[in-house]
Amino acid sequence: MKLKLIALAIPFLIVVEQLSAQDKVESKYNYTEAFAPGFYTYNGNEYRSASGKPGPKYWQNAVNYDIAVNLNDQTREVSGSVLIDYTNNSPDGLDFIWFQLDQNLFEKDSRGNAIIPQAGSRYRSDATTFDGGYKLKSVETTTGQKLEYFINDTRMQVYLPTELKPKGGKVGIKIEYSYIVPQYGADRTGILATKNGEIFSIAQWHPRVAVYDDINGWNSLSYTGPGEFYLEYGIINMSITAPSNHIVVSGAELLNPTEVYTAEQLKRWDKAKKSDETVMIRSAEEVTQASSRPANKKTLTWKYKLENTRDVAWASSASFIIDAARINLEDGKTALAISAYPVESNGGNAWERSTEYVKASIEGYSKRWFNYPYPVAVNVASNVGGMEYPAIVFCGYKAKGKSLWGVTDHEFGHIWFPMIVGSNERVHAWMDEGFNTFINDISTKDFNNGEYYDGPSDFNKSAEIMTNPIFEPVVSTPLAMNERRIGVLVYYKPAMGMHLLRNTIVGQERFDRALRTYIDYWAYKHPTPNDFFRTIENVTGENLDWFWRSWFYNNWRLDQAIREVRYVDNDVKKGAVIVIDNLEKMPMPVLLEITTVSGKKERVTIPVEVWERNSSWSYVYPSTEALLSVQIDPDKELPDHNPDNNRWKAN
Repeated sequence: MKLKLIALAIPFLIVVEQLSAQDKVESKYNYTEAFAPGFYTYNGNEYRSASGKPGPKYWQNAVNYDIAVNLNDQTREVSGSVLIDYTNNSPDGLDFIWFQLDQNLFEKDSRGNAIIPQAGSRYRSDATTFDGGYKLKSVETTTGQKLEYFINDTRMQVYLPTELKPKGGKVGIKIEYSYIVPQYGADRTGILATKNGEIFSIAQWHPRVAVYDDINGWNSLSYTGPGEFYLEYGIINMSITAPSNHIVVSGAELLNPTEVYTAEQLKRWDKAKKSDETVMIRSAEEVTQASSRPANKKTLTWKYKLENTRDVAWASSASFIIDAARINLEDGKTALAISAYPVESNGGNAWERSTEYVKASIEGYSKRWFNYPYPVAVNVASNVGGMEYPAIVFCGYKAKGKSLWGVTDHEFGHIWFPMIVGSNERVHAWMDEGFNTFINDISTKDFNNGEYYDGPSDFNKSAEIMTNPIFEPVVSTPLAMNERRIGVLVYYKPAMGMHLLRNTIVGQERFDRALRTYIDYWAYKHPTPNDFFRTIENVTGENLDWFWRSWFYNNWRLDQAIREVRYVDNDVKKGAVIVIDNLEKMPMPVLLEITTVSGKKERVTIPVEVWERNSSWSYVYPSTEALLSVQIDPDKELPDHNPDNNRWKAN
């Protein structure tokens, strides 16, 4: 036995020595690092399976909200109460509950205001002229027992009189509160002035329970702007009292339409529910007509309900044009696409096409990924440039054409990530923005025969920015990124990674099946990055540790290069040897286009596994004639930041 092993080892040593002799080009690549074992630092458990799916004892807590508020459009104040029905499904008893008080970002002394750079920020809150934040009137149980609480920045800790029992313990809490709506609230909520009245885009508008999970326990990070939200699922009932000349729209089911719309408008709503073409509910001409609102009342109360949701938002204005059309869903059901916008946004290939865009976007995502779950999909023209909430989004009121399609499609793509797949946006922003940007690219290609599609991207050119050595890794939290890099690292680089998996590494059919499986596994649940990575690997059957390590956990670059082309024994009829070096730290498959002197072209894919134990690879192409040229990555679909060394041409 020992002699046989020694005999096998001798030629192996010779081969290694020969490869080392060939490898003369200086390379940063280290295959033991790129393909190192032990990518996952913990095994699957009863809560989260090693296969990527929720474990047999997966749990998450639940919260239902019953909210009743008034909107005073003169003082710009929202005031009222919220009843919270909280269920502790965890295996732990809870002595206190953490709440998120997002409006406290707009206090002058908030942490978020303190970290805004001098050059400005998307997440500014007009704190120099506005001092917002919640004013709490009372915090008590639903039986009237006052509760002790402590507020620190955008968080409130409410101490329970007795421990909340594990595995099903319930508690009811009532909070009376008010706040002044900021004019520009970190590009997430705000007030837009129009000639026919202000548009109030209302979000993060009541105290919300923080998530308690099996990863961190209480997720009680302060809200400072860049990191978004992480919320529990449940049922939200709301009652919104607004001036009677206002129309209130929300991403929820309207329970009392006969009380808030005219008889003529109700007929138009019924028509819209059956129409694939946009139906006008309230026209531009009718906006200034008193007859377009129910008469003889100073205020109207709008009642809405949304089930299986992590959040809800709404908008209110006297200036709204309203139109709608039917959305056709994959299960045979329908929903309603609705747009609300002022006359300033109407015309010139602008918001009059909004409902068309909403309908196409929702139908496309439902068909390709997962069925849309909500009764409506509402697009609101706002001074908020683009922000998503379940079944309702706010988009810039000046947007038109390609810009309006892009922001509408992006914000509604968020229904899938993170409204359905409820990842932790506060920490893992790339899991919602990046995944969403990826599905947006496919959606734009599909829409209206590619009306706004610019064609495939040049990933060689993109790589120069995406893999800039000074950038932070994708898995960094948005709170730990230079704000100017968030667009690249949270949106575009992870989206590019998804395209690489789909088009180059795994293939479209297998990757799409894996992503659909991930959505199905984690719909209305709380996945982590490892749950995503494990799902993709288990469904596709591929070990992708090298890719997660290169693209997400590190900021490695790719540089594949053709060192030389020669012929076997100097005889063109015996085939050509193409020597390829991997000069940077990232491995990838090698995509070759080989052209012979007769004009014959052939494409070859060399699998990534050649880099498992090599930094240079000699590929023998079985040609019987001389080669004219060899091109690495002819379609520029790899993130090779140095394409200048990708081509060899015969003298």
